[in-house]
Amino acid sequence: MQKKTMPFALTIGTAAAVGLVLTAAPAHADTEVSPPSSFTSAFTVMATPDTVVNNDGVAAPGEPGATGTFSFRINSDLEIICYDIELTGVTGDYQSPARTATHIHQADAGQPGPPRIAFPNPAPIGDGPRTSSGCLQGPFTTGVLADGVDTGTGFSLAQIEANPGGFSADSHTVSFAAGVVRGQLQQVPVGGIDTGAGGAAAASTATDSAALGTGLAVGAAGLLAAVGIGLHLRRRSATR
Repeated sequence: MQKKTMPFALTIGTAAAVGLVLTAAPAHADTEVSPPSSFTSAFTVMATPDTVVNNDGVAAPGEPGATGTFSFRINSDLEIICYDIELTGVTGDYQSPARTATHIHQADAGQPGPPRIAFPNPAPIGDGPRTSSGCLQGPFTTGVLADGVDTGTGFSLAQIEANPGGFSADSHTVSFAAGVVRGQLQQVPVGGIDTGAGGAAAASTATDSAALGTGLAVGAAGLLAAVGIGLHLRRRSATR
C-alpha cells in the first residue's frame, strides 16, 4: 500500500514539542505525545453492539443502543497514533484484563484477537457521551500477557496500514465484558478527518498553502516586471 503523507500546520509551541520527540531519547511504551507534522494514513470505525464476539468467536452482543466512533491518524514512520473516541449510550464502569478497557485488536470481523494498543478510556462515566483524544507513541503495551509476553510487543502501526480490515476497535464494561461496542477499521483519506488531535489543521494548511502560492506568484510577477523595466531603460540609453 502506497503511503500518503499529508502536511499539517504547526504552531511554534507544537513544532518545538515535536522536535523534542524526534531528537530526545526514544520514548517509553505508550508515551503521550503531541501530534506529528504529518500522517501516513487515517482510519475510522463505526462501532455497534451487534458485532461483538467473545474469546471463542461466539456472538456476544454488547449494550443495546450503544454506539462508538473511533478516528485514528497514523504516522507509521514515527510509530505515532492519534485518536478521537466517542462512546454514546454506554452505561456502567469499564472492565478489562488489559491496562485500559478501550483497544485496537488484531482481529478480523466476527473473530476474536489480541489487543495491540490500549487507549485511555473515554470519560466521564455517566449518562452522557464519553470522549477521549490524544496521541500515543510506541512501542505499545496492553498489559495482557500471552505466553508471558505482552500482546503489544513487536506490534507496528505499519501492520494496520497493510491490512486495516484485519483490526477492530472496541471498549469493554463490567456488564459487557466481551465488548460494549465493536467495529472494524476502515481507511479514509488522510485529510478527511477534522478532529481534536490534528485533523483540523489540514484546512488551515490548505489555506496557508494557497496564500503562499498566491504570494509567490505575485512576487514572481513583480520580479519579471522589474527586469523588464530595467531592460527597457538600458535599451533607451543605448539608442541615445
